[in-house]
Amino acid sequence: MASLGSRRAAYTFCQSLSHSVYRQASLQKTPLLGRSLTISTAEEQPRLRLGTTAPNFKAKTTHGDIDFHNWIGDKWAILFSHPADFTPVCTTELGAFAKLKPEFDKRGVKLIGLSANDLNSHEKWIADINDLSNTNLTFPIIADPQRQIAWKYDMVDAQDTTNIDQKGIAFTIRSVFVIDPAKKIRLTMMYPASAGRNTTEVLRVIDSLQTGDKKGVTTPIDWIPGDDVIVPPTVSIEEARRKFQDVREVRP
Repeated sequence: MASLGSRRAAYTFCQSLSHSVYRQASLQKTPLLGRSLTISTAEEQPRLRLGTTAPNFKAKTTHGDIDFHNWIGDKWAILFSHPADFTPVCTTELGAFAKLKPEFDKRGVKLIGLSANDLNSHEKWIADINDLSNTNLTFPIIADPQRQIAWKYDMVDAQDTTNIDQKGIAFTIRSVFVIDPAKKIRLTMMYPASAGRNTTEVLRVIDSLQTGDKKGVTTPIDWIPGDDVIVPPTVSIEEARRKFQDVREVRP
């Protein structure tokens, strides 16, 4: 197995997870016609780096008012944004996340969406998502009509000043923030409004991060639980064998 630059061994130890889980992302096949999507932003936003504390905020959600850090508690959290309610791509994404929620629950991960509309719109949208995706969406969606949280988390792009709504406010892009129980940002993904996300990739990186934290290892390209992982170069081969037993040295 390629060692990705490490001179140490790769080994298998992870709890097996059926590969089929990673094929379960439900793509909405029903044509969603007649819905418009406008994307935007006017200027570059402040950058958030991996390892920094996720900005806290208070917000109204479909599950009531929350303090974000208190809502996370001692769990992992995934915060993901959407340009607007009832847009075709967003609808398919939320349907797919809803179907994979049991897998996130198993990993102690809480899901929370954000869209730049009010709660009344969100409630109607959830009914639409459930109908089109044949699912039951049970995680909260944040109402951010003034894009205040989107601004705080830099959920906008830098296209031009014409990509704004009727109020002159930039539309959000498709951002994903993975936040650990210490409230640290561990991973981010940024997609343009035109490209839907891959929910199974979000699940996969949760497995990678949690495995690395628990076992002190790194994971190679396309890794999923049950595949070989990599011992960091700071760990000697002797120490790796004492710790993991089943060790394969790739490049002595």
